[in-house]
Amino acid sequence: MKCLILVLFLDVIASLNAQDKSNIRVEAGYNLAATTFDGADETDQRHGFHVGLYSESFISESYSIQPEILYSQQGYKITNSSGTFTQKLDYINVPVLLKAYLSPNFFLEVGPQIGLAISHKEEYNGIFNGSLSYNPTNFDWGFNFGGGLKTDSGINLGVRYHLGLEDLYDEGKAQNRVLPFSIGFDL
Repeated sequence: MKCLILVLFLDVIASLNAQDKSNIRVEAGYNLAATTFDGADETDQRHGFHVGLYSESFISESYSIQPEILYSQQGYKITNSSGTFTQKLDYINVPVLLKAYLSPNFFLEVGPQIGLAISHKEEYNGIFNGSLSYNPTNFDWGFNFGGGLKTDSGINLGVRYHLGLEDLYDEGKAQNRVLPFSIGFDL
């Protein structure tokens, strides 16, 4: 799996470098992240941000491929009568999106994403203040879908939903769910 991540990462870098400089863009935004456990309801949300680079290559007048490299703060919160547990997970994500332009300024997007956890931290505040230790897996994958607006000046405003399909822990079924809101523009 780590080999696959490395190959995709290098492919995205090569794609970004192969594009003419005006096609490399920066993206930043706000994340609402949560997790589902065993197919049940989502946890409370962790607020975070994402930032990275992307490139868009048109394959026809109405369709493009958009590879990205993003640093993304994800995770979740669980609050009950004993206190609040927060799992902070930071990822390097590599989504590759197919974008369909329904008009020159409105697009829909869908595509796979892989992610590599670069850090995790647990915080517990409650009756027994202290530290609980959970060891999430380092790899995440899933699918993104969303949409947005692209202005004539090249500014992108978008929202998407990441449906994580990899289990975060060795035991139980816990998957990432992220709702990122972003703005992107040419460098």
